[in-house]
Parts: sequence; C-alpha cells; structure tokens
Amino acid sequence: MSEPACCVLPCPPQVAFGLAELRRQNGPAAERLLVCPDLASSAQVAARLGLAAPRHGTPQSYALRFLPDCTVVLAAEAVGAMYGLLELADAWRDGVQGGLVDCDRQPHIAQRGIKFNLPLDLRTPSYSDTGEAAQLNIPTIWEVGFWRDFLDEMARDRFNVLTLWNLHPFPSLVRVPEYPEVALDDVWRTTLPFDTTFSLCGEDMLRPAMLEQHEVVKRIGIDGKIAFWRSVMQQAHERGIAVYIFTWNIFTYGAEGKHGITCDQENPVTLDYFRRSVRELVLTYPLLAGIGLTAGENMREGSSVAEREIWLRQAYGEGVADALSLQPGRSVRIIHRAHQTSFTEIHEAWRDHPGPFDLSFKYAIARMYASPTPPFANEALPTVPEGLRLWMTVRNDDIHCYRWGEPAFARAFIRHLPGPERCAGFYLGPDGHTWGNDTLSRQVDPACPQEIQRHWYAFRIWGLLAYNPDLPDGRFTAMLGARLPGVDPERLATAWAAASRIIPTVNRAYWNPLDFQFLPEACHSHPVLDKGFHRVDHLMLGTCMPGTANLSVSEFCAAEAAGGPIAGITPPQVIASLRADADVALTLLAGVGETGDDELARVSDDLRAMALLGRYYAAKLSGALELGRLVRSGDPARREAALNALEEALERWRTYAALADRRYQPRFYTRIGPVDLIALTASVADDLRIARDWPVAPTTTPGGPHA
Repeated sequence: MSEPACCVLPCPPQVAFGLAELRRQNGPAAERLLVCPDLASSAQVAARLGLAAPRHGTPQSYALRFLPDCTVVLAAEAVGAMYGLLELADAWRDGVQGGLVDCDRQPHIAQRGIKFNLPLDLRTPSYSDTGEAAQLNIPTIWEVGFWRDFLDEMARDRFNVLTLWNLHPFPSLVRVPEYPEVALDDVWRTTLPFDTTFSLCGEDMLRPAMLEQHEVVKRIGIDGKIAFWRSVMQQAHERGIAVYIFTWNIFTYGAEGKHGITCDQENPVTLDYFRRSVRELVLTYPLLAGIGLTAGENMREGSSVAEREIWLRQAYGEGVADALSLQPGRSVRIIHRAHQTSFTEIHEAWRDHPGPFDLSFKYAIARMYASPTPPFANEALPTVPEGLRLWMTVRNDDIHCYRWGEPAFARAFIRHLPGPERCAGFYLGPDGHTWGNDTLSRQVDPACPQEIQRHWYAFRIWGLLAYNPDLPDGRFTAMLGARLPGVDPERLATAWAAASRIIPTVNRAYWNPLDFQFLPEACHSHPVLDKGFHRVDHLMLGTCMPGTANLSVSEFCAAEAAGGPIAGITPPQVIASLRADADVALTLLAGVGETGDDELARVSDDLRAMALLGRYYAAKLSGALELGRLVRSGDPARREAALNALEEALERWRTYAALADRRYQPRFYTRIGPVDLIALTASVADDLRIARDWPVAPTTTPGGPHA
C-alpha cells in the first residue's frame, strides 16, 4: 500500500492513545492498519481504495472498513479515530475480533461525563469532605499517576467529560493578583474524626478545631499546583476528555477574612474577588472547557432568585468575559444548575451572555439506581427557554460498595433521556462518596486500586451504551469472559444482572429521593436529619417512587381491605421479584469464586451480598405488609405472620452483614454518617419488638409510640 502506516501524520495524541491501546491488546500490526483522523483524509482514502465513504461527519464519529490486507479507520476528527481504534482494541481484548464487520458509528449522547467531588484540601473542601473517603483521598488527587490511570479508564469507557466539583476551588487552583493572600500553598487534611453534626448545606465544612488538628500531606506551592492541574487537563485532552470545574455559591473557604472577603452577598469585595478569580481560572487553564455554577446553597437568606442571578452573572459571566477579552477566540461554556433557582430567572439574567450557555437538572434526584424511566424532567422540559439545553445530573447515592452491572437497565435509562435538541449530555456520580482510590475494601485489590477500576463493569456499561445503545448484551458477556476466565460468562452475566436488580427494585417500592434519606446497602439514613436505621414501620408507612406503577404497603392494604381488583405493582409482587432475583443470583453463583481472593472471588461476593440484601428486604417488606394488614383487620394472625417474616429478616441480615463485613470495613459516609453493618444487627432485631407492640388502631406516624 502507498498510504502511510498507522495514521496520517502528524499523529494526534488521541490517535496515539488509541494505537497504544490496540497494541496493548495485540491487535493488528501497524502495516495492516490505516487511520484517517479527519474528514478530508477519510474522504480521500475511501475514494482511493474504493471504500464506502463514512456515513457520519459529526464529532466523535468514525467508520471501520475491512480489506483483506488492511483495517481502515475513517474518522471525522482525532477523537473519533481514537474511538474507532478502541473498538478494535475491545474486540481483540474480548476475543471477538473475528466478528468485526464494516460499520459506521456516531455518539448517541454527545457529552458523557463523570461527576467527581474534588477534595482539594481541608481549606477548600468539596461537598463530600465530611466523609472518610474524601479525607483519605486528599493526597490521592494530587498524584499524577492517579489521574493518568483514571483518565485512561474514562477514555476506554467512552466518557468524554470530567466535571470536578468543589465548594470554592479558587485558593487551591489559581493565583489572583488583586488578592495575593488567598492562594494556598501545600495540601492539608484534618486528623479530627467526623461526626453527624455537620450541616448538609455546606456552611460549616471547615471548623476551627479541624484546622487546629491538621496534617500537611503534600508540600507544594501554588505555582506547582497550577502546573499539576494543567498537566491533568493536558492528559484529559489527549484522551478526548473535556474538563469542567463546578462550584457552589457563595462559599469563601480558604479566602474568608482575607482582603475583606466574606460570604456576604452584599459585600462588593466578595463580588469583585469572585469575578477576578473566575477570570484567573480561565486564563490559568487554557484547556478548561467550562465552568458549572449554582444559585445555592449559601446565598443570602431572603434574597430573591433574581438578585441571586444578577450576582452570579456579575461574578461568573463577567469573570469569563474578562478572561476572553484577553484570550479572544476561545470558547468557555457555562453550565448553570437549576438548583434553588428557576429556568425563567436564569434566562432573564443570562439572555445576552455571549458565550455557550447550558442548564443542568437533577434527572433522577439522588437515585440513579431506581427506575430506568425517572419522571422528574417531564414537568421541567417544557419550561426550558427556547435555545437552551439541559445537562442531566445523574446522581448515584444508592450503591457505593457493590459492583453493579445490568446492561438492560442502563440501556433503557439512556434511551429515556431527552434527545439532543433538549439534552446536551449527562454526568453521573455521587455526593455521598468520593470516586478516588478504593477506601471501602478491607483488602484493596492491587489490580483495581481505584473506584473506577473496581467498578469497571458498571462504568463500561454506562459509557459504552451512552455512546452506542445498540451494543448488544453479548458484547458485555464477552467482556466478562475475557476479564474473569474460569467461569461461564453467560452464567456470570445473568447472575450479575439479577443481583443488580435488587436495589432498583427496593428504591422503586420504598422511595427516599435524597442522598441523606437512604443508603440501601445499609437500610440507613442520616441519624440526626432523618430516620437513622429504617425500621419495619417506616416501610409500612412509606411511599413509592413517583411515575412508577408501584403501590405502597399502605395503599395496597387499603385497596385489599376495600375488595375488588387492584391495579399496579403490589408489595407481594415486589417481594416475589426480590426473592426471585436473589435466588437466580445465588443459584448461578454456587461454587463460583468461593475460594481465593482474586477478582472473581471479590465480584462473586459482591453479587452474593446484593442477593442476600434482596432476601433481607423481601422478608422485611413481608413483615411491613403483615403489619399493615394487622392495622386494617385487627387479626392477631397477621401479627404472628409479621413476626415470622421479621425473624427471617433478622437471619437474612446476619448472613448478609457477615459476608459484607468480610469484604468491607465500617465507614463514615458524608450523607449518612457511621455505617457498621454488624452493629446495625441490633436495630434489625428491634423490628421484632416494634411488631410485637404495634397497636391495632390505624396510625400514620412512622414509629408511633415506638419512635
């Protein structure tokens, strides 16, 4: 062939990454590979070789063409070429390269992101920093190797947006000439244990005692910090990943009291400081794609939405404009969260903003793993001003420990997202945990030290299906076979999907929308601001997820007592579904990974844990149902049935907690507080006392006299 081998020179860094991945999987030799990383070369080569021209010319698109002596990647631009190479690498890794055929690809969702609450420093906390995972990861996020491996995984999984969230990141990221005392040298974290008295709105994330009991985990000046984050953004760029920095307002951690800066919305110094900090953030990081912002949590109490938007426009909008006046031709996107504000007021304040501007919405509130068709955007979408699009925040505060994996759920979830005319993209991630290094496992897997590596199957499912929801389940089964040899991949895939249905089923049947209200893995919530452990009476009097066909226990018991047909998904059906999925998973996992400590053993234990948790919730929900029937009928047999179900729930919990505790250590979570599954056994047992003492007279107050 006369065409150049490997790629059309010069080789863009994204193509170089894709080639390296293909070589790592022992893919086709360079002389049998031709890569065209732009529309012009793709068209020319296709014509010269008599190949079908690429069907798509959009960013990230590519076409694969197979000749007897050569594989050709035709792409619209470098990132598309990288994705074409990654598809080849995936096929060789999973042993399905023989099934490759000519194809044309373009992204189903253009922007596929990860939400990462960034614990920069004790003095500039993220929203997750009152949890152990964040504090343990403060040194981690200042390691070059961490971000190299993290970004590699993102690219392999086809994520192309990294959003970094921090309450007030500027002192740890930039030097502001007008406010020289604000920039922070070194990296600190506290050695003070956390408790459950912290606000969940971020106002007291940094207390004097925390500063008094701190340690320096890295010696580095502000110039070194700037160089570090520039290198992170460069690495991201070389993998086709755009980086955004998100803030909350108005927080001044790290700057409070310096140069007259306060959290006061009326303080002109504070407004000027924010504007100049935004300017410096843009100027300091040429590869920064944009800034995300919000009208809460800490803006002046009593201020109107319009007043908040005016402040944000003056601070962030003018700050970006100041920077772009010095760097003309550059594009910096602003993403404005629709949180504690309104689309109308946002549009009014920002209608003449000259740069790219989008909105952001909590698509599933805090429950990514509930329904694949969450209804919460249905009312919001018609109110979005013309010409604006939404980024969907997809919050995972459901599953922190266990390895989830059900392609069918993710595919349905992704297909339900609004189309590109309304939805710019999404970013998924938790507030209640930090996706840095694995801080939960008792024995960290040396092959998967990061959360993105430990949960590789879930990330791969979400990222690949968001790019191409037509990817069949068989491709994921092949991935399991290649990654975890020694087990029937079909059997493992079926068990994994069944175990992964447990928590979504629970969330739909027993709805707690906010992060601090429920951690399904522990049947627990914040002990001060919510219920603490969720007792049997909470399930009896709870509600179901809106927009689903589920009936709550109280709704079902009322309908049952009234007689006649009952429409919807009933608690008995939920119980049967939980038992069935648990049985499928545990049956298929019999003898799989029960010895040793390799990845298969860890995966198998996670799936068993979810299945055992399903058996616990099935028994507990049975107890709640019988308690609800007791209240309606006064039949003492119902109390006996409730006690029998709760006895089973206690035994199921003991088995579940013993297995989970073998793998995962007790932890202090940001939104939930301390979680120790073994210690919670006493609370599980107390459900029996509640059932014994529960009055027959109807009640609508959870706990009643037993709270």
